[in-house]
Amino acid sequence: KNKSVPILSAVVPIMEELEDAQMNLQAMLTMRHVAPFKDEAQGLLASLSETSDTLERWVKVQMLWCSLESVFTGGDIAKQLPMEAKKFSKVDKDWVKIMNKAHETVLVVPSCANELLKNALPVMYSELEKCQKSLEGYLEQKRCLFPRFYFVSNPVLLQILSQGSN
Repeated sequence: KNKSVPILSAVVPIMEELEDAQMNLQAMLTMRHVAPFKDEAQGLLASLSETSDTLERWVKVQMLWCSLESVFTGGDIAKQLPMEAKKFSKVDKDWVKIMNKAHETVLVVPSCANELLKNALPVMYSELEKCQKSLEGYLEQKRCLFPRFYFVSNPVLLQILSQGSN
């Protein structure tokens, strides 16, 4: 399957902008002239802080998803680990929905304010971690069968195993 899934990019500058904006708001909150706008400034500060936390979680999930996607979407390893492939498939479906929605929204703060996203990210991360742990267990089994695989990194071993008997 050749599907195009949008991914988060240029996240570091956005995170820096969020930090700068938070620091500026904190500095403004210490000034006496902010009194008429204090509630609004505190609300904005809370919103930016929440956005920053959500974005960090989002990037973690994306990194894990990207590393597992090629392994579990077809190929021999997906057949060897059917339960994990099924888990990944469910997460993958949700991930595609979330990323398409974010692509439509475009702006960072409104995208991160989505309650569905905030609730889904921790669940997705834990499911992807389970998939990764199972994959590492599978690779360890292969290393026990073929000790020479201990000298090969995980990505290279995955490549070797995915080629099968070629």
